Amino acid sequence: MIVTKSWLNNFIDLSEVSNETLYKTLNSIGLEVDSITTHTIPEKIVIGKVLSCEKHPDADKLNVCQIDIGSGVRQIVCGAANVVDAQYVAVATIGAKLSEDFEIKHAKLRGVESEGMVCSASELGLPDLGNGIMILDESIGELVIGKNLNEYTKLADTVIEIELTANRGDCLSVYGVARDLSAGLNIPLKKLDYESQNLNKIGLARVAKIVADGNIDASLQYAMANMEELHTSLLFSLRLAFVDELKSNALENILKYITHATGVILRAYNVSHINLESEEKVVVNLSNNKESIHVSINNKACSQVGINQEESSKADEKSSQVLFEASYMHPTQLVDSVSEYKLETDELYYNTSRGSEPELCFGIDYLTYLFESYSQCKLYDGAISLHKERESKIITIGTEEVSQLVGNKIEKTQVTNILTSLGFKVQNSVQENFGVTVPNFRHDIENIQDITEEIVRILGIDSIEEKPLYFKEAQQTNATTHRYYAKKELRLRAIAAGFDENISFAFSDKLLLDKYNFPLLKEELDIINPITADFNTLRTTVSINLLQAAQRNINYSQRSTALFEIGTVFDENRKEKEVLSLIYSGQKESEYVGNSGKPLSIDFDTFVKKLSAIIGNFELRTSIQTNALVHPYQSADIIINNQACGYLTKLHPTVADDFDLPETFIAEIEFDALIPKHINAHAISKFQGVYKDLSLVLDKNIPYSKLSTTIKSLDLPLLAKYYPIDVYEDESLGNEKSLTLRLFIQSLEKTLDDSDIDSTVHTIIENLTTEYGATLR
Repeated sequence: MIVTKSWLNNFIDLSEVSNETLYKTLNSIGLEVDSITTHTIPEKIVIGKVLSCEKHPDADKLNVCQIDIGSGVRQIVCGAANVVDAQYVAVATIGAKLSEDFEIKHAKLRGVESEGMVCSASELGLPDLGNGIMILDESIGELVIGKNLNEYTKLADTVIEIELTANRGDCLSVYGVARDLSAGLNIPLKKLDYESQNLNKIGLARVAKIVADGNIDASLQYAMANMEELHTSLLFSLRLAFVDELKSNALENILKYITHATGVILRAYNVSHINLESEEKVVVNLSNNKESIHVSINNKACSQVGINQEESSKADEKSSQVLFEASYMHPTQLVDSVSEYKLETDELYYNTSRGSEPELCFGIDYLTYLFESYSQCKLYDGAISLHKERESKIITIGTEEVSQLVGNKIEKTQVTNILTSLGFKVQNSVQENFGVTVPNFRHDIENIQDITEEIVRILGIDSIEEKPLYFKEAQQTNATTHRYYAKKELRLRAIAAGFDENISFAFSDKLLLDKYNFPLLKEELDIINPITADFNTLRTTVSINLLQAAQRNINYSQRSTALFEIGTVFDENRKEKEVLSLIYSGQKESEYVGNSGKPLSIDFDTFVKKLSAIIGNFELRTSIQTNALVHPYQSADIIINNQACGYLTKLHPTVADDFDLPETFIAEIEFDALIPKHINAHAISKFQGVYKDLSLVLDKNIPYSKLSTTIKSLDLPLLAKYYPIDVYEDESLGNEKSLTLRLFIQSLEKTLDDSDIDSTVHTIIENLTTEYGATLR
């Protein structure tokens, strides 16, 4: 960020502040100065007035000028083409030294006497303005013929280049730097209180309007002008050249000047084609398509707020009618949209993505001031706007906690004075703790540590007394740490259940995925240059990786292999999620005397119990999986919180043969479903409960899950729990089965009597009979 001292002086009085003090203060308040350069105009450079300008009699590219320099009229030969348009110029008189080896002397050019030199900006040690000699105007002050040019402080300026950290977007403007200096130097800011002096303007609302479609999460303000004789003054050109932003387009220069000065993002749209005299209006259409907020004018696409602008919509100095837009969007929202949707950005995105000035009327007022002071352009009266109300961020702080973080005792008055000077609003409170409202231009402030940093940088790090280091950290538990601890707990449980952790690449063999009917990535999203032929796609299941790991273990004479992996899988659109995958192959226990050295192989019941020891309670329902690993008769979907989140199955015999595996069971469960949820505690009854068994006869095709859902929906207050304990089928029952449910009935308030028990049991039987035709056996 580059600023100049005279430019800063527009917003804060630095007339009594030396360059050395300015340098030290900026560094002290965290705005590290990369360089500071003072430009001085040499002696004997004076203001001259061009009285006449004629062609040199013997040289086409030279002009002979008569110039009044106060002490008299001098004849000076000048080769700059723009001298014919000049009135006031910078004249180096006889004896002036422009450099160590360049002194102005009396000369004769092509036979014509010349008593001095008309200077360009670069010849005076100023930035090159790129247009011949430097033509003076009153933007630098009142022009007095013969007055030394080095007395004009706006020309002999100090240029300061500041290194900003990424979070300090609020200082990407002269006003932003001045705001921080105001707090550091304890000098009040100057406010721009400008009111339009043109009382005959037409109200903008009569010729323009805003139409918003959907939720417009941005603030915008519009002004409009009829353009005439637009030019960039010397002061504007010089300051823009100092900050490397000078362009050849006068309108672009004015927009850059206002944005650099105020921090408000300004764009200009050419609306010369809209005929306002025929009662046609300028209609600004705003729409939100999730990617960004689009701006169109009279149905012509113009820009995406804070991101870019269509080249065809841009106004320039030749445009006769221009609509100006000041805009603000929260930088985090912009960065996320550009990153997610790969949007093209323009040069203003650098400012908007780091945090531009949200006070839009400041930019529009500055535009009005410049246009009415330095041009003949006619602005319409007022502005039209759409304002997004944003909830203020309030952080509660205490002086004691701030003092502990700093390491020094800081009084509450100091804290409030510093924060107020930086634009924070401090709630009046006699308590030690009080609320601080964060200004919208400081989106990076999130907690008391950030606020303490603001206080320290204004106090000055050198003023902090050295003390032993003290750490005070805020509670860091969040969704990420919660997920980490859940993963850690699952690992420990899996290891305790006899499983070893497997770690594999997030790649797989596309042929194997296709062979076993797992989804594949869309071709346009697949890997272009795979590592190897076996790792030629992103995996859509971890089960294949575990099968390959189990095969290697069995090949190494392992009689039992139990592995688990918590890893990432991808869907066909390359969207990723984490899963817990397990495999158990071979013997369910080691060889010992109790099993005579002939242990049984893993079975469904044992695998389910091991899985339950790892992930806790779950339900099983008929599997609807379509992959080829699933066994048609020994498989089930895993239900947690009434949601299907995975499956377990015995490995299909043909797949087991493919991998040369013995009896094998696998499971794969979505990790998000395994993260512990907050559970409210329930009272434990001190009264005795009663177990009741119900043996029901019903259609053999009706699964237990349907009965369970029906019983749960009854919401019976005395029914503490229920579960199946027996299923019986034989020829005598035909197409029916006998299902025995065990009910546990208990009250929190009293000992149950027979009527309470019978009422609960009767309600269950009645509903199961109605819903499923169940009868008591």
